[in-house]
Amino acid sequence: MSADATPVRKPSAVWAFALVPIALLGVLIAYLVITGGGLRELSGPPVEQVKVTRVTLPSEGLVRLQVVNDGPQSVTISQVLVDDAFWAFTASPSTNVPRFGRVTIDVPYPWVEGDAHHLQLLSSIGTVFKAEIPVAQRTPQPNRDLFWQFGLVGLYVGLIPIALGMLWYPWMRHLNANAINFILSLTVGLLIFLAIGTWLDALEFAAELPAFWQGVPAVALVALLSFGVLLALGTRRNGEEPSPLGVSTRIAVGIGLHNLGEGLAIGAAFALGEAALGTFLILGFTLHNITEGVGIAAPLVKKNPGWRAFVLLALIAGGPAIFGTWLGGFAFNPVLATVFLAVGVGAIAQVVWEVGGMVVRASRHAGLPNATWLNLAGVTAGVVIMYVTAFLVKF
Repeated sequence: MSADATPVRKPSAVWAFALVPIALLGVLIAYLVITGGGLRELSGPPVEQVKVTRVTLPSEGLVRLQVVNDGPQSVTISQVLVDDAFWAFTASPSTNVPRFGRVTIDVPYPWVEGDAHHLQLLSSIGTVFKAEIPVAQRTPQPNRDLFWQFGLVGLYVGLIPIALGMLWYPWMRHLNANAINFILSLTVGLLIFLAIGTWLDALEFAAELPAFWQGVPAVALVALLSFGVLLALGTRRNGEEPSPLGVSTRIAVGIGLHNLGEGLAIGAAFALGEAALGTFLILGFTLHNITEGVGIAAPLVKKNPGWRAFVLLALIAGGPAIFGTWLGGFAFNPVLATVFLAVGVGAIAQVVWEVGGMVVRASRHAGLPNATWLNLAGVTAGVVIMYVTAFLVKF
């Protein structure tokens, strides 16, 4: 055997080398947990942290709070104040909330419709956790009539305006190459604005999550992961260009996830008793979303996929607004909302990459540089259109 020969080890020995650091790390962690790192005398007073994730009014004279313990140790809820007065309450499963545990607190309080009420939870060591009811109104309970009403709201906000935007498709088919490139650039601008708006919406929902979810990093990681997965799935071999219908489908998926967030906002506004805000959101989002139909139809101007494809694209892009309205009105879940919107950010970013590539290829085919004044004007027009229509929502 030569001196340079590599010794052959059994697979079990190789795995033993990998497991040794893990075993030693486990010993170290056990030591830290048992001894507190040798600094227990400097640990200070207990740290309590509780998050009131949702306040509902399921019936007359009843206030219900959903509470999560996102602190480092268990918390015992000993007292409840409503409008600075102590009130009896029941907690299920217990007034003691373990770390990462959840509890439902029912307070028999004669709330007044239309009034604001302030809630405080006191722990056994006197820590105060606050919540509020901005406008008291009975929380919508699932029933057939309200189910259809919320569904119609999602239809008005998502599906119908997108379908109306697609009606510009026959007109777009008669445009010359420069005009089509302008509309594709305009689509990029629309999507850039949607990506930014979806990102901000995701951060807003993430801020409502308990601390252990690490909302902001989770949004960034989920968005990057979805962008990477979609980019890998969309990669073509031998320089093959993506199909126009495939691009439009991916645009519809990204817009659909964005519209899911719009539905959540509308449903939650009505669930919280802010009917005026909910109605205003319906009007603003309806006008805002008509431009999204143009963006979905733009890649298809050179090849008509048939009316069935347009119906399917409208359902993909507009249908989630219906689901979002149901979810926001009946069973709002900030975790699911944050995840869906983060995926939407990644999906929209991937479509911006893909449609931007179409614009670049079209410019090269025409013998023009990658970035032209026409392309820049299209992107700017898309952003401005979305900004102006979104202004009606934020006004």
